[in-house]
Amino acid sequence: MTNVRRWGRHIAAPVAAVVYFAFWVATTWGNGGVADNAVVFGLFAIAIGLAYWMPTTSLVLVVVVPVLQLFGIVEPPREDTWGAYVAIALVMFFVAVRPSPWLRLAALVIAAGTAALGAWLLAVPTITRPYVWSSWVGSGAAGGLRLEFSLLTAALFGVFAGAWAIGVAFASIRRVVVIRQTLEATETRFEATDFELRIAQERARISRDVHDALAHSLAVVVSQAQGAIALQHTRPEVTAESLENIAEVGRTALLDVRRLVERITQDDDVTAPRETLADIDGLVSAMREVGMDITVAEHGVAGELAPSQQLAVYRIVQESLTNALKHAGTTSKVVVTMDWREPGLSLLVTSRGRGAPLVAERTGVDHGAGVRGMTERARLAGGWLTAQPSSDGSGFEVTVFVPTRRRPDSARTSGASTGNYPRTLLGGMPGAGAAVVPPAGTAPPAGAPGTGTAPPAGAPATGTAPPAAPASTAPTAPTARHERDTHA
Repeated sequence: MTNVRRWGRHIAAPVAAVVYFAFWVATTWGNGGVADNAVVFGLFAIAIGLAYWMPTTSLVLVVVVPVLQLFGIVEPPREDTWGAYVAIALVMFFVAVRPSPWLRLAALVIAAGTAALGAWLLAVPTITRPYVWSSWVGSGAAGGLRLEFSLLTAALFGVFAGAWAIGVAFASIRRVVVIRQTLEATETRFEATDFELRIAQERARISRDVHDALAHSLAVVVSQAQGAIALQHTRPEVTAESLENIAEVGRTALLDVRRLVERITQDDDVTAPRETLADIDGLVSAMREVGMDITVAEHGVAGELAPSQQLAVYRIVQESLTNALKHAGTTSKVVVTMDWREPGLSLLVTSRGRGAPLVAERTGVDHGAGVRGMTERARLAGGWLTAQPSSDGSGFEVTVFVPTRRRPDSARTSGASTGNYPRTLLGGMPGAGAAVVPPAGTAPPAGAPGTGTAPPAGAPATGTAPPAAPASTAPTAPTARHERDTHA
């Protein structure tokens, strides 16, 4: 449905141009005026067809046509063709539908100018066109030529400005509808996100239960086995009792683990990943329709992310764009930067805007459920996220890092010096020259980017380096600060 509406807006102007040209050709066909007025009808039809796609060119054309008529280059308006000026009203409507305020203001000024030109052509007679408005209607205005010119100017400008106002109203209504649909979809996503996070929390609790059950059971098994070994010569009867205890504890642990695993696998279909990184372009296009100015920049060669990680990145970008719309209005400017030049995806979403917010400003230090949800998603994807105002206070920045899947041949090269942490986040920070490399298959230490927590205060906005370790632990990471290449 969204694509149908989008294409409908794009083809409305060309369809109106075709209808306009066909109508005036059919109207003037009987009196032989088609050949004389074909250029005028054609230029006006082109202006209508380009009004939505190329509004500046269209506005120039609606000024050029009356000027050419004024100098006698093309056929001037006649008694049966002066109504062709309705093309100017159609152009004003389609241009006003565009969200640009400067374009709308320019269209209104041009409407006044073309109204004056049209009134001059209709009211003021010349040698080449002695028959004008007063001869068409049978009598002129009581105040003479000046009053007639003023009345025609006001009438034409009223028609053009009315069409312009209808276009502005139509665009405003459409934008309100789009914003309402976006907010309703956002609320639906919030509910789905809350459900998914609840499932993730339940799974985390189940994993802890599995760990506790196995740890307890294995501890009992080891204790019983060691006791039986120690007493097998002095008290042989203890061996049988210990084996019975080991069997009973093993059966109980097996049942507990089976029950917990069944709880995990029951809702796989509910949490199956859906959106991927390829869907971000469609998301950006949909948000641009609201009026937001969104720029997407991607550096480096895309790495391999798991489906669940791609879904997490998509949801984080989606939530960031939604927050920009809610708090900075439809005129907000957002820059989405995706950097693949490190052993992972470094994502930076910067939003700025001075528009009217769609929701009330939140007070206090709590960022709300949206930021908490994004942080949790980044953590579940194996990375981390920070969300804070920009350094100059003019916008808001969301910084994310999600590690990519490691290739065996790259584990000893770029990944060996920084582990799962991008050099963009390590360069220039205290202790970055002796970064600890987590062993393969182990999680980063608490407080490091891989834990899903924000870097401590005092470090750059993107995060802090892992804790220092002796030089013999791993090769050192480069200390030079890695700047983003905006021309990559």
